[in-house]
Amino acid sequence: MEFSVKQLFDKVAQDYDVQRKQLIPCFDDFYGMALDLMKSPLDSPRILDLGAGTGLLSGLVLQKYPNARLTLIDISDQMLEGARRRFADANQVQYVIGDYSKYDFTSSYDMIISSLSIHHLPHADKKKVFDSVHKLLEPGGCFINADQVQGRTPDTDTYYRQRWLEAIHQSGLSEEAISASIERRKVDINATLEDQLVWLEEAGFRVADCMYKYLDFAVFYAQK
Repeated sequence: MEFSVKQLFDKVAQDYDVQRKQLIPCFDDFYGMALDLMKSPLDSPRILDLGAGTGLLSGLVLQKYPNARLTLIDISDQMLEGARRRFADANQVQYVIGDYSKYDFTSSYDMIISSLSIHHLPHADKKKVFDSVHKLLEPGGCFINADQVQGRTPDTDTYYRQRWLEAIHQSGLSEEAISASIERRKVDINATLEDQLVWLEEAGFRVADCMYKYLDFAVFYAQK
């Protein structure tokens, strides 16, 4: 891959992000594929980051496209505060505190990105988000979503969870951080990979595919 996520990540990491790296066994490949798929012919593409959190994904994008005009939306002001600190020297970043599944966007974008956020929404809201993403994109624009997926069978999900628990217990995370993460995942509403591809096609995307998958971590790519 053109960009080493590890090198980029080491430059921009904050405590929250370091913990995220320990919670995702396939972190480098997962974010590496998402970043590799972010291609634009423009020098300063307009990019919307849904559920941006501390700006981890946007921070990687900004190193690939230093002149990108970024809009970060997240429901948590505290998380966006981390992004504000991260991008303190970047004047092309805008911040929106709000629920992107209900927010009335007025601009259009060349690229829309998201990581580990959309799986928290009920399935009906996921479909609405895919619809609105398609509407907000310029023709030819792309949507890259690095997220969690549900297995096709309960046994598959059991295996995913077993492998994840083994990995995080070997990651060096404190017991407190591990417990908090297990608690957080109780509210996940994962959808299957197949359903999400169908929803993207129903939203009108001419291309929709899964470009990377490791257990329940998957990177979706869709182009208008």
